[in-house]
Amino acid sequence: MTRVFALLCFSAACAVAQPFSLGLKAGVPFTDFVSAVQNSGSVSTDNNRYIIGPMAELRLPFGLGVELDALFRHYSFNILTESASTSDWEFPLVLKYRFPTHVVRPYVEAGWAWDTIQGLGETFSSFTPAAPVSSLHKSTVDGVVLGAGVDIHALVLHISPELRYTRWNSQHFISPNGFLDSNQNQAEFLVGITF
Repeated sequence: MTRVFALLCFSAACAVAQPFSLGLKAGVPFTDFVSAVQNSGSVSTDNNRYIIGPMAELRLPFGLGVELDALFRHYSFNILTESASTSDWEFPLVLKYRFPTHVVRPYVEAGWAWDTIQGLGETFSSFTPAAPVSSLHKSTVDGVVLGAGVDIHALVLHISPELRYTRWNSQHFISPNGFLDSNQNQAEFLVGITF
């Protein structure tokens, strides 16, 4: 029994000492990904209130680190006689700096993100759609990422709540009739858990 406990302690210490960690990041957005133009009663949006995906981090000397995330969200919208739903994947790559403290370490981060729309599906409730979703501009866009948070080291886990802001360089789309557009400003609360 003592050997098993010693082996578990040694394994945990080795895992903590490793500079590379994997985990999960999840959170909620403060801003909508898709916005309907005001006073357009023919448009409705459903921005799901969650973000989730895997993350990987390489911890470097002097409090530095590099983090890569693959964050997923889903949303849908209706324009007159047409409804559409799609998924969005965001890939932020950030450089982090952790301030030199012990158990709770505040950090700041900055970097770049790529974002792409996947799986656009549409349905029509009449024979003449008013604003074909297929005419929306669907492409990968990039943007600047800024954030701040705290890294809480609890045994073999790192729990990192943070606030993150992304400014996209261009919009994913503006609907042909002008009723709907994608937001270039994105703010969110995220929590990362790494091993």
